[in-house]
Order: sequence, then structure tokens, then C-alpha cells
Amino acid sequence: MYKYYKPGIVKFALNCWPPFWGAGIKILNISEDFRHVKIRLKLRWWNKNANRTQYGGSIFSMTDPTYALMLMGILGEKYFVWDKEADINFIKPGTTDLFAEFVISEEAITSIQQATANGDKVFPEFIVNVQDANGEVVSRVRRVLYVRKKPKYREEKLA
Repeated sequence: MYKYYKPGIVKFALNCWPPFWGAGIKILNISEDFRHVKIRLKLRWWNKNANRTQYGGSIFSMTDPTYALMLMGILGEKYFVWDKEADINFIKPGTTDLFAEFVISEEAITSIQQATANGDKVFPEFIVNVQDANGEVVSRVRRVLYVRKKPKYREEKLA
């Protein structure tokens, strides 16, 4: 699986993936090191809510697999990475296309690697702001992941 896990392939696959494509979600950019991703949610007639603004489910969906997929690309095949929990705070209505930029810092990566070296699981938390075309925050999404080194790659604990 990881042999073909490259930013361009992931971007193409997600942009063709029916839940993203159908909701008007598009990956605009994935950095070569998987540490930065930019996504757009297009405002279309079929993803508006009863108030004629961005549907909240689409806003939440645009953030769904991103951090997990980024960590899979960064950490590689030695780790299990899953979404564990998430919540969203709707701040104002989305009346334009919306954008989200996802960033994973070197400090976060180092912390995850250190915490999981002996096989322990860790639950890193990430926050992403979803902004409108004017740069105003319309929602804030908190994502918690599950990360654990696969058994054959774990270091032995010293007694």
C-alpha cells in the first residue's frame, strides 16, 4: 500500500472519491512531505442548506480523513493511524467557497514518534479552521487521531 502512497496519487484519488467529489470538496495541494494540505469546498446549489449557506455536513466532511492521511504519509507503513473522534464549532454561516489548511509540525511528529516507540498508543489532537473566501473563520474543527506503532516495529521496553 505505502509503495504507491505519494502526494500526487493521494490528491488524485481523493478528488475522484465520490464523497468528496459529490460534496464539492477538492484537494488543492498536498506538499511533497505530507505536512501541509489545502482543501476547498465549493458552494454549489446541491450542498446548500435551508438557509442557502454551506451545509454543515459538507464542512465537517472536508476535514474528515485529512490529518489521518497526512500522518500515514509522514509516518509510513510502520504505524496504525485512524481517526478517533472529532467535533465542530460553527462560528458563522459559510456564504462563499470555503478553505481549510492542514499543517502538522515537526514537533508534533517527533512527539508522536517518541510516545509510540515502545508500542504505546497516542491520541494527538489537531485543530483546523475553515475559512471563507475573505479569510474569516466560519468553523473550527477538532480532530483526535489514534496512532500506534505496529507490533513488528515496536522497541522492547527496558526493565
